[in-house]
Amino acid sequence: MNLDETDEKILKHLLVDARQSARQLALKLGMSTVTILSRMKKLEKEKIIRGYTTIIDHEKIGYSLTAIIEIIAKNDKVMDIENEIAKFENVCGVYDITGSTDTIIIAKFKERTELSKFVKELATIPNVENTITHVVLNTAKEDFRLS
Repeated sequence: MNLDETDEKILKHLLVDARQSARQLALKLGMSTVTILSRMKKLEKEKIIRGYTTIIDHEKIGYSLTAIIEIIAKNDKVMDIENEIAKFENVCGVYDITGSTDTIIIAKFKERTELSKFVKELATIPNVENTITHVVLNTAKEDFRLS
């Protein structure tokens, strides 16, 4: 699906505030509510909009530890490993990457013992050859919205 300028404007406004109604969005963009609703439905149908969510400050709810974990796989089982890791509750992102590492995971934890248990569980996944864990000291930016 090709996005036109109107679709891009709708997406940008929703990235700033997904709680706004179609009516509010229509007023901001100078369009009819019906037009906005039909475009949003089209974007949802095409899976460009996959849901509406809230951006929270993980540290304020106790998840003060962010880990970036590299995984090296064996036997070309990267996809199987990634699918298994994606099921873990603490995992925020699983990325299939280029370079000497096969996969990068970003995960959040409340305490070191949770991180330790998690890394040990990773080692039990079949075909995980090695893990390299990095603990984030400070977060300068964490916002996956494109704007």
